Order: sequence, then structure tokens, then C-alpha cells
Amino acid sequence: MASLYRLRPLYPPDAKKQGKTPSSNGDDVIAYKRTVSRAGRWDWQPFDGAFSNAFSHGKSGNVGDTGIAGVQRQQDIDATGWIGEKTFNTLRSIRVPEGLPHAGEMAMDATAVNLINQAFKKFQGHEPPPPDTQTLRQKALKQAITQIGTVESPPNSNQVKYTSWYNMIGPWCAMFTTWSYETVGDSPSFAKGSYYAYVPYIVADARAKKRGLSTTDDPIPGDLVCFDWDFNGEYDHVGLFEKWVDEFGGFSCIEGNTSGSNDSNGGEVMRRTRYRNSQGTVFVRVKEPA
Repeated sequence: MASLYRLRPLYPPDAKKQGKTPSSNGDDVIAYKRTVSRAGRWDWQPFDGAFSNAFSHGKSGNVGDTGIAGVQRQQDIDATGWIGEKTFNTLRSIRVPEGLPHAGEMAMDATAVNLINQAFKKFQGHEPPPPDTQTLRQKALKQAITQIGTVESPPNSNQVKYTSWYNMIGPWCAMFTTWSYETVGDSPSFAKGSYYAYVPYIVADARAKKRGLSTTDDPIPGDLVCFDWDFNGEYDHVGLFEKWVDEFGGFSCIEGNTSGSNDSNGGEVMRRTRYRNSQGTVFVRVKEPA
């Protein structure tokens, strides 16, 4: 059997009130239900893997309904209904009482041991991480933020890790945006070495609703912002929208290849504050993966 100190502890749903994470369903729960039932503290039945409040604390005062807490009280263990090392050691050591089928045998039989070992292989002693609920655009923005302060080496060379990754040396604001998305997921819009290294292509595809891009007047974190500094219809620069910062159209943006002295070829990843009407501005929504 897996080493007991590496088994995951089990908590029922109501343990959340005490700061514990309720346990997900598992074969170890089935094993404990089987063990407690053989010990006469739970009804024998087809067992599911849910560590319920009823099984944890008992569903009545009848001996056969007392569950984990009933075993704990009988063995002078704090009757929390939770399963940790001490309760596990108790469950693996008690025997089936006289008068019950299989009296004298270990309550935790070979089937239960196999179930616990299966659960250990799955959980490795801890609950699985919660499901990832972040969108790809949120992940891309977070990735971009981690790069703030990155500079070209040598200066004014357009040589930086994003151009090396993209396999193209040149103005790299769009390559930085592509890198931010493609290194945290699989966007339908970006492709390493192909889409995108040139800002006007981003705007054109968004206006044509190609490659999962579309224009929007209501940007959300992780959307793209394309800038036309001269209002001449040719878009010069792109960054990732972070948030609105004031009521006058100001917003923060994470941008590659910028600086205080050169907006479009400054050689650094920075957080910039921009204003919607200070240049031609197109916000671009990036479609999430299917």
C-alpha cells in the first residue's frame, strides 16, 4: 500500500466552513466506505466515490449509520469526520466485529487496499488543482506583464528573445504579441513564424473577421490595441490592452519594442498609458480556442 503519510487527507463539503477544501471523488473514498461498512458503521451498498457529510459525520445515532465519526469516537480519536494519518492508521488496523460477516478479518480488505493504491496513483497525496478558468487572452496578458523591462541586446538591434522565437529579425511589437499568446496556449489567430509580425495585417484581418480576429469598441483585458500615430491609415504599433485608467479614454497597455522616446521602435517591453483619441486606435478582439 502507498505510504500512509503521502495519502491525501479527506474533507467533506461542510469542512469548507473551517477553511478546508472539500475532497473530490475518488477510489480512496470507496475504500473507506467499504472498510467502515465491514466494521459495522455504515450500510453495505454499491459505494460511490463522494466523501459526503453523511458518511463523514454519520446520518443518525444508530451504530450502523455513524460513518467515520463513529469509528473515531469508538477509538478515542477527535470525531471530526475527517480522514488524516491517525484515522487512516485506525482504519487499516481494526477488525470486523463478532457477529458480522467476515468477523475477525481486517476491516480494510485487499479490495480496499487496491482502491487506495489506485487513488494514490491518481492524486499523489493531494487534491488536483482547480480547473483553469482563465481565458487565453487573460493568460496572454499575464504572460506579457511578466516581460516588462525586457530590452534588446545589443541595443537598437531588434534582437530580442521574441524575434529569435519567431525566427525573424525586425520591428517586433507584433512578434511580442504573438509570443505572448502562443507561449500560453493555442490561439486560432496566431502562429509562430507566420501570424503576426506586421501590424497592418492584424488590422486588415480584424476588419475582415479573419483568423478569429474582429474589431471592437469595448476592449477587455488581453485584447489587442493597434495604433496609427499619424492618422494616415497605416497602423504602426500593437500592444495588449490591460485596463481603462480614467474617464477621458486613457488606458494602460503592455507593449513590446517601445520607449518614452520612440513609441514604435524603442527596444523595450513596457506598460504604457495611451489615450484613445490621441492617435488612430483600433481595438481587436481575439477569439478564444474552441
